[in-house]
Amino acid sequence: MTTIYSLYHSRYGFWQIHFRHLILHMKLIWNMTQAELGVALGWGQGANRLAQYETNYRVPRKDLVTEMAKILDVNSLTLHEPTTMNASELMEILFWIDEFNPGMINLFQLETYPGEKSNSSEDTAIRYHDSDSWPAHPPVGMWFNYGILNDFLKEWTLRKEELKSGKITRDEYFEWKINWPQTCDDCGKYEPKRQWRSINTKISET
Repeated sequence: MTTIYSLYHSRYGFWQIHFRHLILHMKLIWNMTQAELGVALGWGQGANRLAQYETNYRVPRKDLVTEMAKILDVNSLTLHEPTTMNASELMEILFWIDEFNPGMINLFQLETYPGEKSNSSEDTAIRYHDSDSWPAHPPVGMWFNYGILNDFLKEWTLRKEELKSGKITRDEYFEWKINWPQTCDDCGKYEPKRQWRSINTKISET
C-alpha cells in the first residue's frame, strides 16, 4: 500500500503527489485530458509520456514543469519539487497535504492574555473549549518561530474559515492555493496580484 510517508521518502515522491493531483484537477477543473496537455506541449498525442511522469517512471525537467504550469495557468511553484524548504516551499507542501487529505490540517489563531506576560510559568499547555470540531483526544500543537511563514499561515487560516462558513467555494479555495502567493492579499490589506474570487463572491461582499 502506497502511503504519504513512502511517497515523501522516495526521491521524487512529493512531486509525484503533485502530479497525480494535477491530473485529477485537469479533468475536473480545466476539462483537459493528458492527451490534450501533451498536444499543448508539442508532443502530439503525449498521454503516454505524461503517464510515465505520473507513475514516476520518468522525471520532467524543470523547464518542462514550468511550461506545464504556464499552459495550465497556475503558479509554477505549485508543481516544482521542493529543494530549499524555505517558507514558500513549506507552504506548498502543506497545501498539497491539505488537498490530498482534506481535514487533516486544522489552523486557528492564538491570542495572548491581555496585559499578562510571564516567563516563569512552566505550564505550556494551550487550553480550548471542547466541541465536535475537535478530535476525541487533545491534539498536539505546533508553532513556527518564522515571521513570514506565520504571516502566510495567518492568511491560510482566514481562507479556511471563509471556506467553512461558505463565503468562498471549494473551487475558489483551490484557485487561491494553486496560484499562491500571487493570490495573497495579507488578509485583505491589499489587492492580490491575481484575482481568484468569482464574480458572484465579489458581488455578495459589496
